[in-house]
Amino acid sequence: MQNNIKGASSLALAGIQWFFFLFTNTVVVPLSIGHNFQLSPEAIAASMQHAFLLTGSVCILQAFFGHRYAVMDGPSGLWWGLTLSLTASASSAGMSLERIGGGLAAGFLLAGLTMMVLGGLGAAHVLQKLFTPMVKSAMLFLMTIQLTMNFFKGMIGYTEFGTFNLPVAALSVAIAFLVALIQLKGKGKLGNYSILIGIVTGWIAYSFVFPGQHAGASGQQDLNLFSWFPWGTPKWEPGIVITAFFVGLVNMTNSITTLSSVEKIYRVQTTSQQYKRSYMLTGLFTMLSACVGVLPFGLFASSIGFLESTRILKRAAFVVGAGMLCMLGLTPSVTAFFAQIPPSVGSAVLFVAYLQMFGTALRTLEGTTFNSKTIYRVALPVLTGVAVMNIPAEAFHALPMYLVPIISNGLVIGVMVSLLLETTIDWSKMDNTTTATKAA
Repeated sequence: MQNNIKGASSLALAGIQWFFFLFTNTVVVPLSIGHNFQLSPEAIAASMQHAFLLTGSVCILQAFFGHRYAVMDGPSGLWWGLTLSLTASASSAGMSLERIGGGLAAGFLLAGLTMMVLGGLGAAHVLQKLFTPMVKSAMLFLMTIQLTMNFFKGMIGYTEFGTFNLPVAALSVAIAFLVALIQLKGKGKLGNYSILIGIVTGWIAYSFVFPGQHAGASGQQDLNLFSWFPWGTPKWEPGIVITAFFVGLVNMTNSITTLSSVEKIYRVQTTSQQYKRSYMLTGLFTMLSACVGVLPFGLFASSIGFLESTRILKRAAFVVGAGMLCMLGLTPSVTAFFAQIPPSVGSAVLFVAYLQMFGTALRTLEGTTFNSKTIYRVALPVLTGVAVMNIPAEAFHALPMYLVPIISNGLVIGVMVSLLLETTIDWSKMDNTTTATKAA
């Protein structure tokens, strides 16, 4: 009896931690997108609830019928970057937000349908051949860098004017240090709950240090505010639709990278049927998301960092967390409460959790040695992508609008460079294993 109670409590705690991971990765997306589209607070609140409900639902379906791993499927970072870029450059491009929203809706629908069709036809095999360990490692390196840069800015309260909030930054650093300390020094299962401890402790500390400040969403939220295509009715905007279609293909390859990395944690081989079912579900929910003003879906490579830092591999805990997110999406008053979690606290905790992705990228290269020529396979795509990430967005405004989302995205550029290198150069001729040295 005691063992059953202990097992149930452990499952509940693990589920709560998954819930906070899913929540913090979802809540900021509808807020930022809604503000960029200049939606009303009520429309943003409804979009947030739809995001919770769809994310929780697709995660449960993926765990039971899709890829069958404890891996988050939610509003994709690639789509997030594309949408923010397009809406931010709307005025300079002479396009209305409604026109951009309509073009994105059409592109999202096309991308979702494409994912379902190609996934059902077994396109994963083709993508697996293209995405060699070298390409996967470059993608993981760039995703780690991109995500940690974003979370670090969130930690320190970085603003669009190039300033940051010193008191908020100090508290965030302390929270990040606490989470890292628990992960490194925590005995038994204590280290598994570092994210949960960090969020709860950080939230309480933030409330004491900054009383009366509400950093999250607020206001009444009502699912009856449901409306079709709140960003704009689908329209054929060639530049936007084609760009969205390309990003959709890159998003498909992210599934390959994520699932092939998760295999090493679970020590199993993902079957072609698992890939097909996963693509079908992600594509279906991408099309649903386009109808209700939620970003399209994709597997979160950041789940790798969560799994490695917490060692919570049971699907049951993942399903519990996803179920709680669904319930949150159906409960407006509870949504309003949890949306008050300060973004800086969530960013500090996730900053530490995502560090594990860097180790995953390194392990993808295990057994590979480099010399002065073959080091280009990793160095050129990764450093090119990082260089693009650090160019101010304003520098791309002179380019045609349909090129901006691609050229300004360091992750996309880095992956394209890596694919080009791997498909056009025979690196085996340059690999002298007797004199090769590991990259410094």
